[in-house]
Formats: sequence, C-alpha cells, structure tokens
Amino acid sequence: MKDTKDGSDERYIVPAVEQASRVLFCLAGANSSHLGLIEICTKVGIHKSKAFSILKTLQKFGLVQRNIEGKGYSLGPGLIGLSRRFLDNLSAPGLAEPILKELARKAGTTAALGLIADKNVFVASKHEGNGAIVVTMRVGHRFPLTYGCHGKAIAAFLPQAELDILLKDKKLYFYGDPVKFDRTRLMEDVERCRQDWYAEDIEETAPGLNAVAAPVLGPGEYPIGYIVALGLVSADAAREYGPLVAEAGKALSRQLGARIEVSS
Repeated sequence: MKDTKDGSDERYIVPAVEQASRVLFCLAGANSSHLGLIEICTKVGIHKSKAFSILKTLQKFGLVQRNIEGKGYSLGPGLIGLSRRFLDNLSAPGLAEPILKELARKAGTTAALGLIADKNVFVASKHEGNGAIVVTMRVGHRFPLTYGCHGKAIAAFLPQAELDILLKDKKLYFYGDPVKFDRTRLMEDVERCRQDWYAEDIEETAPGLNAVAAPVLGPGEYPIGYIVALGLVSADAAREYGPLVAEAGKALSRQLGARIEVSS
C-alpha cells in the first residue's frame, strides 16, 4: 500500500481535472491558432472520446472555442471570467480601458468591449458614463454572437465564406427575436457597416435601449470582438455617437495589430 504520509500531493489529484488542465495548456502552447482533435489527443496523450468530452465541457463555459468551420479548437475568452487579475493583464481589455473611458465620457453612455468565444461573445471590459441614469452590464456576461448591433458589426467584417456559414444558423439574433430576422435588411446593414465602421441597434433588442457597435479586428484584419456604446438615449443621440464608436474600434484594432488606416 502506498504511504500517504510521505508529503506527496499526488493522491489529491483528480484525473479528469488534470486532463482538462493539460488540454488547456496544450492549446495555450500551440503554434497555430487552432488545434484539431487528433492533434490534441496526441499531444496530451488521451483517448479521442475523452478529449472530445473534455473539449465539449470546456466549450460550454467558453474556456475553449471552435473556429467558425468547426475544424479546430483554441482557448476562449470565457477565461476572463475566472479572475479579475487575469482580466487586467489580458492585452485586449487592458488596451481597451482608456479607449472605453474616453468613449463613455464623450458619448455620455456605457462603453464596453466584447470578445468572441465560438458562437457567443463575452463582456471583457466596460466603463460607465457619468449620466444620471446609466446602463450597466456584468463583465463576463455572455451574449449570442449575432445579437443586435455587435452581431452586425462582427458579421460585416467576417470573410464571405464564414459569413455564409454563420447565416445558416437556425437562430439569428441580429434584430432581437430570431423570428424578426430579415436577410435582405441584414445585408443592407452589413454593407452600411463596412462603409461607416459601425452598426446600430435602435430599440431592436430591448425597448428604450439604443446602441452602436464597431468591430474590433486583430492581425489579418479578422474580427475578434467589438466595442459598443449603449444607453437609454434617443435614437438621434445614438446615431450621433456612431462615428465615435467607429474611431474607438479602429484605435483598438490598430493596437492589436490590424492594419487600419488613420482617418484624415
């Protein structure tokens, strides 16, 4: 019998948790943006069915995400909900802080950064304006990827093939309730966002709530999230701060490595 008085902590290790941790560290150390299931099994040394179950569980909580075609896995922004200290050190939220603060001050609304995690987005950082009444949201809160104006902003900058795949989903929340989805209207909004760099949600997802979102792009000009300004303001007021949101999205995108021209 093994001596349990030797000071070793191995007897306290939970195999399933250890395997899940190894999967996360495997993804963190990958040279490519995504790893396939077989690659993960080989690197971690676990059976395919076990790896698949672990990945599905981690994916449920946003700790792991699949690429848009479902052919690989990478770490997910759900990790930001685990630790405020981790969030403070994460590059995108850290870089976004002064941008969100300035946007909230100028627009007089709440400004927030969201990051993509599979078919969802997580609120990664926020700054509330100084108005008498402000809209608040919880950091770590999850929304559908296609929800409202941030969904339009992200869709507008996806490669066409990935946009086509996204639009095959049975439930699309661009206009709130999926039953209100209108593909023709969406494509008009997408084209407008490509030109103006922001998309609007004028009481489409919640009565009285107006919002404007701009995409946040990473290297290769690929969307990794969005910046949004939202509040209990008039439709005209929301539209007026659209250009401010666009510039905030562009500024953060540049800092994250996207090649975005500076407005003249």
